Amino acid sequence: MAALVAPGASAAGEIAPGRIVKDAVYRMADGRPLHLDLYIHSAARERPGPVLIHFHGGGWARGARPESWTGFRPYIAAGFSVVTVEYRLAGAARAPAAVEDARCALHWISANAERYGFDPARIVVSGTSAGAHLALMAGLLPDENAIDPAECRGAERAAAIVDFYGPTDLTATKGPSGAPHATVANWIGEGDGADAMARRMSPIAWLRREIPPIFIGHGDADSVVPVGQSIDLKRRLDELAVPADLFIVPGGGHGKFDADSQRMMTERALAFLCGHRIPDPRVCGEKN
Repeated sequence: MAALVAPGASAAGEIAPGRIVKDAVYRMADGRPLHLDLYIHSAARERPGPVLIHFHGGGWARGARPESWTGFRPYIAAGFSVVTVEYRLAGAARAPAAVEDARCALHWISANAERYGFDPARIVVSGTSAGAHLALMAGLLPDENAIDPAECRGAERAAAIVDFYGPTDLTATKGPSGAPHATVANWIGEGDGADAMARRMSPIAWLRREIPPIFIGHGDADSVVPVGQSIDLKRRLDELAVPADLFIVPGGGHGKFDADSQRMMTERALAFLCGHRIPDPRVCGEKN
C-alpha cells in the first residue's frame, strides 16, 4: 500500500514537491514487491507536467533509491515531478532482471500518468553509474524486444535520456587480467552465455536513428567507468544524427565532482532538456 506523506518545509525560497507518495508498488518480481517513490510537482494538479525517472547507482549490486527529494531540487524547480525506483540487485537476481525492472517502472509510470499528473510525452529516464546504464537500456530498447516482461510491454517512449557516467559497453569493461570486470561479472554471470549477455546488456547494441535525445555527463578522471565509454557513445550518436550532448568534468572522478562542476553539469542537462521542449517553456525562457 502506498503511503501519502505531506512534503517537509523547503529551504528558504526553494520549491518543494506538492505531494509525496512513498512505496508505491509498480510490480511483483520473484514473489516480492518493487517500489517507487513519487515526488509530484504542485503544478501537476492543474496540468500534466514532465517527470524524471531516476535509477540509483551501485554496480547493480548495492545502493537504494534516495530517501528524499532534496537531491533533485533543480529538477523540481524546473517543473519536473521526480520518481525514484527500487530494482532487483545482483544478489537477488542477475541480468537482465534490473533492466526488466527499469522497463516495468517506465511502463507503470506511463500507465499511471493521468492519475499523478504526468505528461506521458515528457518522460525523462535518468541515472548515475549503473543506474545510468539502466536509464539507457530503459530508453533505448525498442517496442518489440525479448527483454520486456509480458505485463510491461507497451510503455511510452522516453522523451530523453540523462546518462551520468554510465557504462555503455559491458564487453569492453575488463579487469587487470583481461577478464570481465568483477562488478560486471557479478551481474551478468560467468561461463557459457556471459559474453552474449554482456553484448545484450550493452546500450551501444541498441543504438539506432529513432532513439530519444541523450545527455551525457562524465569525469575525465573516472577510474571506475572510463570516460572513453561516454566519448564513444557520443561519437556513435553523432554518426546516427541522434541529438546528444557530452559534458566532461576535468579532473572529475566517478561521481565525485566539485560543487561548481556539479552545478554546471546540472544546468547543462536542463538546458539540453529545454532544447527539446521537455520542461515548462516559461522555465526554459528564464534559463536561456
